[in-house]
Amino acid sequence: MNRIEYSAEIAELLGLVRRRPSAGWPWLPGDAVPAGLPVKQSWGWLFAPDGRVLTLVNPRDGVVSLPGGSLEPEDAGDPGAALAREADEEAQALIGRPYYLGYLYDRVGSANGGHECARVRMAAALQQVGESRPDPASGRHYRRLLVAPGLAVELLGWGAPGLRQARAAVAAAVRHLGVPAAADETIEELPRAGCTLWPAG
Repeated sequence: MNRIEYSAEIAELLGLVRRRPSAGWPWLPGDAVPAGLPVKQSWGWLFAPDGRVLTLVNPRDGVVSLPGGSLEPEDAGDPGAALAREADEEAQALIGRPYYLGYLYDRVGSANGGHECARVRMAAALQQVGESRPDPASGRHYRRLLVAPGLAVELLGWGAPGLRQARAAVAAAVRHLGVPAAADETIEELPRAGCTLWPAG
C-alpha cells in the first residue's frame, strides 16, 4: 500500500478538518428523481485525469465539501447547470459535461422549507480552475484540494453511504471520462493562480 503524500502546509490544513455528522438521507443510485419531487440541490464529483476529485476546505471552520449547492432561477431547473455555476462560484472551476449519478432523498426537506426534496449527485471532468477568489454567495475562500475519492469520503465524514456514492462516481468517470479506477493518492492543493487539468481538444 502506497503512503499518502502531502506537504506540511496541507498537513496543517487537514488538522483543521471538521467532519459534518451524516444526515442519513437515503442514496438512490441511478434512479431518476420522481415526478413531483423537487430537486433543490446539485453537487458534483469533479475528476482530474488521474482519478482524483476536487474537495473544498473552508480554512475558517474546517468544513469540507464537494462543489455544488442550491438550484437558482437562472439554472432553469437543470441540476447540471446548477453544478457548473456553483463550481465556478465556489472553486473557480470549469467543468465538462455532467453525468447524472442518482440522488439523496431528503425526507425532512431542510433545503426545501420543511418539504421533501431531492439532492442530486453528478460526476464531471474538472477541466481547469481559475485564480482563487471568495465565493460571491457566502464570502468563503475555499482551499482547493485534489484527493482520491475514498479519502474525500473520509474528509467529508459520509461513511459507508458516501463510499457507495463515491464508487458510483468513479464507475461513471471511468466509463465516460477514461480516468483510472485507482486514483493517485497524493493530496495536492491546486495553485491559487489556477491551472488547466485536462488538455485542450
